[in-house]
Amino acid sequence: MMTNLFSIFDPMNNSSLSLNWLSTLIGLLFIPNLFWLIPSRYNFIWNFILNYLHKEFKVLLGNNSFSGSTFMFISLFSIILFNNFLGLFPYIFTSTSHMTLTLSLAFPLWFSFMIFGWLNHAQHMFCHLVPQGTPNLLMPFMVCIETISNIIRPGTLAIRLSANMIAGHLLLTLMGNTGNSLSNIMLTILIMAQMMLLILEVAVSMIQSYVFAVLSTLYSSEIY
Repeated sequence: MMTNLFSIFDPMNNSSLSLNWLSTLIGLLFIPNLFWLIPSRYNFIWNFILNYLHKEFKVLLGNNSFSGSTFMFISLFSIILFNNFLGLFPYIFTSTSHMTLTLSLAFPLWFSFMIFGWLNHAQHMFCHLVPQGTPNLLMPFMVCIETISNIIRPGTLAIRLSANMIAGHLLLTLMGNTGNSLSNIMLTILIMAQMMLLILEVAVSMIQSYVFAVLSTLYSSEIY
């Protein structure tokens, strides 16, 4: 049972190639061709979401940010949201439940922010290590605490996304495995509970992609 339970998170298959990772890109086939050619309500809804995110990220980045920097975080939000939703379909590999993908998104962003900040705004980066109003006795400890909290940022981003995607899928799998031994009444209750949990997973997919993009934006705003 444990093998079947965790097999949905196994990126390998029977062949020599890990074809499950293709789900990260193959989902583009779900988008109809007319979406890119003919304006429809789907285009308007998606453009409304992107414009809203652009305005919000622009506020978070501040006036000193580079022009067009919000598009990087909008693209990050889009790819995470796309993969989160794709993982909700049966028999489709959830790539965002693996640290391989989430850490590959979080670490290069954080590392590039750190390099840019320390090379161009070193004094400003040193100021972040000691919050304003810190007593002189506590300054060495605050430097250590702020340094550690800064270093673990990509790990917390990656773990937060992976853990939230794994938790819901595991709960759905555990509830589904108990359906064979239940009566009709309990089976009906189980199906209703799974439908409610699936709706919750849809909300979690949107929220976690938004949280990942917003936190990345906040981390980048600290280097100016």
